[in-house]
Amino acid sequence: MENTNNTTPAILLKNVSKTFVLNEKKSGSLKSIFKQLLGRGKNKKKLKAVDSINFSIQKGENFGIIGRNGSGKSTLVKIMSGAFIPDKGGEVVRNGTSMLLNLGVGMSHELTARQNVYVSGSALGLKIKEIDERFDQIIQFAELEEFVDSKVKYFSSGMIQRLSFSIAVNAGADIMFLDEVFAVGDAKFKAKAIKVMEESWINGRTIIMVSHSLSNIKKYCKRALYLKNGKIAFLGDAKEAIELYNQDNEA
Repeated sequence: MENTNNTTPAILLKNVSKTFVLNEKKSGSLKSIFKQLLGRGKNKKKLKAVDSINFSIQKGENFGIIGRNGSGKSTLVKIMSGAFIPDKGGEVVRNGTSMLLNLGVGMSHELTARQNVYVSGSALGLKIKEIDERFDQIIQFAELEEFVDSKVKYFSSGMIQRLSFSIAVNAGADIMFLDEVFAVGDAKFKAKAIKVMEESWINGRTIIMVSHSLSNIKKYCKRALYLKNGKIAFLGDAKEAIELYNQDNEA
């Protein structure tokens, strides 16, 4: 299922960090708001969600990311996918088209399912004719035939996830970021998504899976990153990563 012999990495991270600036105390006065907009407001707190991350993922690899809530997993994945920009000095190199599947991140909720298919497909490098040819398959796989011209903002989280997953799989994203993809949606679609993971649909593609389901990480990934307080606690064999995670989090 995996092919990690290609020497060109699908993703390369160099000294990647991400710091968020939080206002601990809010004020509604015009003066304080103006100061905050200028970056002069007081009571600011810096939160380093991701701290000095360096590693690479090879093309065709299934790679897992685990860690407790607040460990920086989703922030890291958003940086890897391009949804977040890392702090100055950090660099992310992506070789191939990519799509982040996280409750429709990157999907416009003001557009219809049909419009999002064309926008996302174009972003993945497909021509309009190619999207036309795959459109019915994308909608049918997502089981959204009755909602194709409805705005995504009216969709449930499961419907959004189905549409995102179907676009990524059928439109041929080279790199797929699966952030808790199997945590939402109905059992029928989860089974269908898992079947895709186990068949030839994603052969040759690079999969980065973030999940609290350690069994899924163990089943589909040979390597995994264990993230702890925004830093790499372990990087290597997925089973070893899971064992260390379990040891650290025993009651």
